[in-house]
Amino acid sequence: LTVLNAGRRYLKAEDLSGKVFVTSGLGGMSGAQAKAAVIAGCVGIIAEVDEAALLKRHKQGWLMEISNNLDHCIARLRDARKNKIALSLGYHGNVVDLWERLVYELDTTGELLVDLGSDQTSCHNPFSGGYYPVQPGFEEAKQLLSTNPGKFRTLVQESLKRHVAAINRLADKGMFFWDYGNAFLLEAQRAGADVQKRGANKTEFRYPSYVQHIMG
Repeated sequence: LTVLNAGRRYLKAEDLSGKVFVTSGLGGMSGAQAKAAVIAGCVGIIAEVDEAALLKRHKQGWLMEISNNLDHCIARLRDARKNKIALSLGYHGNVVDLWERLVYELDTTGELLVDLGSDQTSCHNPFSGGYYPVQPGFEEAKQLLSTNPGKFRTLVQESLKRHVAAINRLADKGMFFWDYGNAFLLEAQRAGADVQKRGANKTEFRYPSYVQHIMG
């Protein structure tokens, strides 16, 4: 319902075939995003750093395909988008890399490949494993979390700034992003990312909350 209502509100579309939804997280509640994309009829690309979570969703049938190759992900996205095929593709990697690759495609081809975006990492708990930074690999980051939590925290905040910068670039070209109630925008703001709504007070963000703007 969230994906369908986001399409209705922001794309003015009842039919989401050929539309692309990019997000992250395939753990608990976030694991439903892959299935939601297919039910809604769109192309869903969901990033997940933890291979165990990715394989679990694939085995359950909630995720149609998995890949750790961004070139392959972009090629599948383009094909499914062009042919209006409902697809859920799990990218085994950091969502920041995925967002920045979409910015690269925009800059090099002029093509905006994503229509809807969100995030369902556990950003309410960003410094204890709820959000993994893009800079080190997953295993290295896990080790860093236990050996040097201060460094891990710094890397998370740097990653959040890159995360938001890529989203802002795509949103400026027409992609619609919303907050999924996971404290992503709040933690991004605390990290110094550009998420504040222009001309508004500090508690208002430039992107809407799904509770108020989509489900409400």
